[in-house]
Amino acid sequence: MSWSARLAELGIELPGVAAPVAAYVPAVRSGSQVLTSGQLPFVEGKLAATGKVGAEISPEEAKAHARTCALNALAAVHALAGVDSIARVVKVVGFVASAEGFTGQPAVINGASELFGEVFGEAGVHARSAVGVAELPLGAPVEIEVIVEVS
Repeated sequence: MSWSARLAELGIELPGVAAPVAAYVPAVRSGSQVLTSGQLPFVEGKLAATGKVGAEISPEEAKAHARTCALNALAAVHALAGVDSIARVVKVVGFVASAEGFTGQPAVINGASELFGEVFGEAGVHARSAVGVAELPLGAPVEIEVIVEVS
């Protein structure tokens, strides 16, 4: 089964590629890898939420936003190389705008990791970092970068 068929089976439609908010491109290919720029939780061109996780944003909401970021990353990969060219997800880096004392970054970034598992199965198992930060661009609660291997 192709990855695009798997997405359809799951009822997941990739969004359009989120427009960059500064001087960069959504994704680049280097050899057999595609690296995405940090993807924010944009939905239909608008930031879905702002605020810090553990204060204005609950961990559960942030996990859903991480999933949205991961979908935006897949859209960037698809626009550059096609989702069906993905051989495996190599690495996910997640940033969480964290309220003081919030230490649940790994659970938040699971929103992205679990999506990749749903879609790609074993090929979605990846290395990962989950980092708490003071602020993210535009006040976003979460940001995701992805590296995938393509054929």
